[in-house]
Amino acid sequence: MGDRSITINHLGASYRSVEALRDITLKVQPGRLTGIIGPNGAGKSTLMKAMLGLIPVTQGEIYYQGQPLHQQLNQVAYVPQRSQIDWTYPATVWDVVMMGRVRQTGWLRRFSAASRRQGLEALERVDMAAYRQRPIGALSGGQQQRVFLARSLAQNGSIYLFDEPFVGVDQKTENILFSIFRELAAMGKIVLVVNHDLGESITNFDDLILLNRELIATGKRQFVLKENYLDQAYGGKVLFFNAQAA
Repeated sequence: MGDRSITINHLGASYRSVEALRDITLKVQPGRLTGIIGPNGAGKSTLMKAMLGLIPVTQGEIYYQGQPLHQQLNQVAYVPQRSQIDWTYPATVWDVVMMGRVRQTGWLRRFSAASRRQGLEALERVDMAAYRQRPIGALSGGQQQRVFLARSLAQNGSIYLFDEPFVGVDQKTENILFSIFRELAAMGKIVLVVNHDLGESITNFDDLILLNRELIATGKRQFVLKENYLDQAYGGKVLFFNAQAA
């Protein structure tokens, strides 16, 4: 089947002439749960948005299966940061999840029985089926995150991108998220997660990408979480769970 990784070659990106990413070259492998880590302002979310074509890039290329990734967004399920979502929008849990089926169904067309079944199965996987008629804005932060995870599952993509999904969620939601992330990886999907926490949860990741505007290290978790790399990224001001022994 060929190389099913995402390949990033010499990627650069800027915001209003301020350099946000410099010469990023790496691969994101399928079948691995991969985290993007680094200090605030390191370009973690910027990297994800650049991959999706949501911000302009100043140089470089991003490929999936030999074609530009931005031309294959039908393969991608993306969940942005919760702070970027309008929680006052008058939509129910069911409305949000079924948005994940619009691309397959088409705008202004009725969802098929198969699409409705996939939406319900996605809600059941995240333990939110009982809330399907609840307004999305009436849920807790953890419940909202699970609903958006269900929406991504309903898309049936090959690539799953999550931008800081653990911010403001409860332990139950974190456990559900990591469990489903591992399931997706075990199915051979690409699962890429922006993560700001270097606590014990870091041991859930197979691979890590360590950034500080440029690539500091990438590869297996035990390789990336070395003191010299962390010092380089965080300026020697970081406490982290010793995942190398885990």
